[in-house]
Amino acid sequence: MPALPLIVDTDTGSDDAVALLLAAASGLGDIRAVTTVAGNVPLETGTRNALISLETAGRTNIPVYPGCARPMTRTLSSAQHVHGEDGMGDIGLPDPVTVRESTHAVEALLSFPREHPGELTLVTLAPLTNIAAALLRDPGLFTRYRHVYCMAGAADLRGNISPSAEFNVWADPEAARIVTQAATPGKVTWIGWDVSRKDAVMTEADQRRLEQLGTPMATFAHRINRTVAEWARDVTGLAGYDLPDPVAMAVALKPDLVTEQEQAHVDISVSSDTRGQMIIDRRVSAPAPNLTLVRRVDETGFKKLLFDTVTTSVTTPVPVPVGSPLAGAVPSAL
Repeated sequence: MPALPLIVDTDTGSDDAVALLLAAASGLGDIRAVTTVAGNVPLETGTRNALISLETAGRTNIPVYPGCARPMTRTLSSAQHVHGEDGMGDIGLPDPVTVRESTHAVEALLSFPREHPGELTLVTLAPLTNIAAALLRDPGLFTRYRHVYCMAGAADLRGNISPSAEFNVWADPEAARIVTQAATPGKVTWIGWDVSRKDAVMTEADQRRLEQLGTPMATFAHRINRTVAEWARDVTGLAGYDLPDPVAMAVALKPDLVTEQEQAHVDISVSSDTRGQMIIDRRVSAPAPNLTLVRRVDETGFKKLLFDTVTTSVTTPVPVPVGSPLAGAVPSAL
């Protein structure tokens, strides 16, 4: 099977970084562009982390486009208390050699699918601010992508940032609501924190295996999740740290990992007491479904993909491609 052409939107913290390794080094993904947004960390930090992650995977040829520096209507509330001040476990990673692009991420999200209609899969690992901003400019945007996979929400209403909300949706619920209003279940799939909590937990045995592999990518993936492991122990009470963004990326790369899913009509709460909570209408009289919700994945298959990827030796980066649809594009004012 040819590698899946991808656009990845990320607020690169430590689990986003592992997801980027899967997309860039598994052989299953062909990343055409990475867009960044404020979320886990401020925009500049997340952009730096995306460049570092791609370099770790040996992919210095992938352009990275920084986007929105704050949610649509709210002040930024980061997850640095989870991922560390630098978003990568505060382990002192050196600055990347590669540099970001000057074009705004929203312009990239709009331009690439216009040039390659129906070819590209969009995977979002972050608050949906960039995606909502692009939809406001082009309401038919999702029709130009092959499919859209979002690490977003908690379909069982068990949250990680509040009692009932997942961080990406909670961080910018107005943006998430715009996305659900533009979505159709045949085009947009959400993989929520409920899936990660059940099927993507790195137990102590998994963590030891990752550490003992000793390859550059395995060592990187292990070390950057140091603070997440502490947070999982003290807050979520899981048997290890979980990997929400990597499991979402795995579903995009290998849809046959999905063992349970449903279609439902979903809205997002923007009120203060239930901010970011998914409102899922499963009644017979409910409006037509707008999302496909993944509920379970094959944990063994997911972890095999992860370990196989980080065991791989990094290959020499391919030369920077020419002919990007954004060549010479002027940065957006967004």
